[in-house]
Amino acid sequence: MNKRIFFFTACLMAFFASTHICAQSEEQKELELRKSRLQEEIQQFNSLLSQKRKEKTSVLEDVEDLDHKIRIRKELVKVTNEQASLITRQINNNINKISKLRDDLKELKADYAEMIKKSYKSKSQQSRLMFLLSSENFLQAYKRVQYMKQYTNYRKEQAAEIQSKTKELQDLNNGLVDQRKEKEILIAESKKEQESLEKALNTQRGLIASIKAKESEYAAQIRKKQREADEIDRQIDRLIHEAIAKANASNKEASAETRETATKSSNFALTAEAKLVDASFKANKGKLPWPVEKGVVKMRYGKQPHPVVRSVTIQSNGVRIATEKGAKARTIYEGKVLAVQAIKGGNKAVLVQHGNYISVYNNLGKVYVQEGDKLITKQEIGEIFTSLSNNETLLKFMIYDNNRTDNPASWIYRM
Repeated sequence: MNKRIFFFTACLMAFFASTHICAQSEEQKELELRKSRLQEEIQQFNSLLSQKRKEKTSVLEDVEDLDHKIRIRKELVKVTNEQASLITRQINNNINKISKLRDDLKELKADYAEMIKKSYKSKSQQSRLMFLLSSENFLQAYKRVQYMKQYTNYRKEQAAEIQSKTKELQDLNNGLVDQRKEKEILIAESKKEQESLEKALNTQRGLIASIKAKESEYAAQIRKKQREADEIDRQIDRLIHEAIAKANASNKEASAETRETATKSSNFALTAEAKLVDASFKANKGKLPWPVEKGVVKMRYGKQPHPVVRSVTIQSNGVRIATEKGAKARTIYEGKVLAVQAIKGGNKAVLVQHGNYISVYNNLGKVYVQEGDKLITKQEIGEIFTSLSNNETLLKFMIYDNNRTDNPASWIYRM
């Protein structure tokens, strides 16, 4: 009974240890992936900044760019420190394992030494042959043969276990050395990133100080930009309402009453085909591809304080993605082009319907599709406009659920 309990306890301990190792391994992979993405984002952002004009067009714009860079670097420092902390935990776990293994090895060696000692005494007192010949009957002799075999096997098992424990101890010690080296590398990386971050923060402080002197002037500039953005959003909202009404009017599958009710609520009266696309689109929430091949989100969705002049609140109905000059906008999922429209102050916009959902691609200089076209996922729909004033290429991307805006980051993979 005691042996069963011991075996069950040992199995449980091994299971929990392996589960803990797997959990740590998964955490390590996730941290490495996050770090890789952040490093790629920094590289992309630096590349995009180098493409912008070198002349100082706006201190405010410089600070906004710097603020974004600082946020990425802070996240990178955080992830690198988390990696170092994870390795510290792994080192501590290994130290505890090594201590336990040393105790086990000491005990095993003591048992083995005692067994060898008894075996030697047994051999000196009588030979195996005498041990067998002194048997009273055949059954006793057979049992003695079996005992000697078991004893020999047990000695072999003990020796093998000592070898196994010794190797495990050596491997753990080697692993510990590697982990300490890895930790030193991560600490050096973190220090380097911290230095880069501090330089960026010092530059930002200097620029912010110059802005503070003219804060009311810059606040007025930001509010003006926000009014322009709001006007573009209102145009897109009107375009959405008109496109839904037009789509409902042309839907021959739905009854006149259904079409009228849907149009009044600014919702789609879906065809059978559109319902299938809608269900599939919703099923892929959080897994949809980016609307550009390479890009960095410069402004996120929703109401937020301005990154520099914190007293001013800005509103974004979508996200603004900085990308390379000549970059193409591509559809995030299969769908039908609802509308192609020139937006005053926002270049051209393309609206793509995915069932009850609409993806909006605004600030296009060239458009490759037209109303009614059926598109596949990642199909190029146009070239993103590059500003002549600062050489910046920005896609203004939105997602609508019928006539209501939704956060693109909830839909796009790792946005």
